Amino acid sequence: MALSNYTELKASIADFLNRDDLTTVIPDFIALAEAQINRDIRHWKMEARSSGQQSSGDEYMQIPADWVETIRLHLTGTGTSVVNLVSRDAMADKRQADEDASGTPRMYTHADGQFQLYPTPSTDTDFELLYYQKLPSLSSNSDNWLLLEAPDVYLYGALLHSAPYLAEDQRVAVWAQMYGASIQRLNEASDNARFSGSGLKLKVRGLV
Repeated sequence: MALSNYTELKASIADFLNRDDLTTVIPDFIALAEAQINRDIRHWKMEARSSGQQSSGDEYMQIPADWVETIRLHLTGTGTSVVNLVSRDAMADKRQADEDASGTPRMYTHADGQFQLYPTPSTDTDFELLYYQKLPSLSSNSDNWLLLEAPDVYLYGALLHSAPYLAEDQRVAVWAQMYGASIQRLNEASDNARFSGSGLKLKVRGLV
């Protein structure tokens, strides 16, 4: 059976489970798989850019709704300068020592679902965020890049998440092994694509 869109994926999951009474819950298995996939995969096709302007005096920057993980945050405008991630404790110490100084942001930390900047921008500041974004959900799209490129990730991820609902124990180990292997191959393929010809030594992202 083809696996090139959401409808075909749902049908294939039902076939693998040999059940025709799971129409209402199979979308939940897929949604749970997507949540795990967003944690497990860091692929170059997940990369996205967001640019904007941070207002003077506003130390908190909004994070894109589809944000998963930051790759790089930098200021634009007159040249480019990187804003480095620091711990919350380091941010608190810096703000206390410098009495919440204002200026050109040089560092940020995560706070209340936002980026907290230091120093607080003293002028309106242009920025660009390069980040990993969530997969486009199949509940809102007929397909996405991952389903078209690696349908096995979706299939075995959804089957794996069907197990608690169905109390299916016999095949869980096989599904987990197949899912883990497909995730590893996809991450390795992404690393190879990013660094091919660069002469850099790859650090392969593995599974825990």
